[in-house]
Amino acid sequence: MTLDESTTSEPTTSDLTEAPAVTGERADLLEMLAKHRHFLRFTTRDLTDEQAGLRTTASELCLGGLIKHVTSVERNWAAFIVEGPSVMGDFTAMTEADWAQRADEFRMLPGDTLDGVLAGYAEAARLTDELVASLPDLGATQPLPKAPWFEADAEWSARRVLIHVIAETAQHAGHADIIRESLDGAKSMG
Repeated sequence: MTLDESTTSEPTTSDLTEAPAVTGERADLLEMLAKHRHFLRFTTRDLTDEQAGLRTTASELCLGGLIKHVTSVERNWAAFIVEGPSVMGDFTAMTEADWAQRADEFRMLPGDTLDGVLAGYAEAARLTDELVASLPDLGATQPLPKAPWFEADAEWSARRVLIHVIAETAQHAGHADIIRESLDGAKSMG
């Protein structure tokens, strides 16, 4: 299903069944993630590339940048579940240039298109869904990467990582809703 085919603010059955067939807790996690992905994507309906890159609030955020960021979040945390903290790096050792590069994932850069950003997000979502379906144990843990916002020596289970991804996706869907309403008055709900 493409976003253009959707006119509702709730995910359709086809949105929720694109993930591998799973049951129980895994199905619940994937269904909730699919719902919030839909709300985030829905904020970009009928926009041009230029509109997707516009800042409409005091924030630096734009709709295309939020999609890029959440794509990066999914990719990085999925890799973390499988490979551990080394794939995410040491945030305490990042340079000013590293932080500037990281900030680019919140912006539409020259050459970025909304279609391309959404396609990248769809691919990251597909891979995350496949990972959730195939994980031997949602309780398996990895030590968190070094970062000023994480507790030292803490570990997260795959389950907790997925809940974090769901929460971050939901939070950014809310940001996107405000940005879109400020852009042209369109709302996801109401």
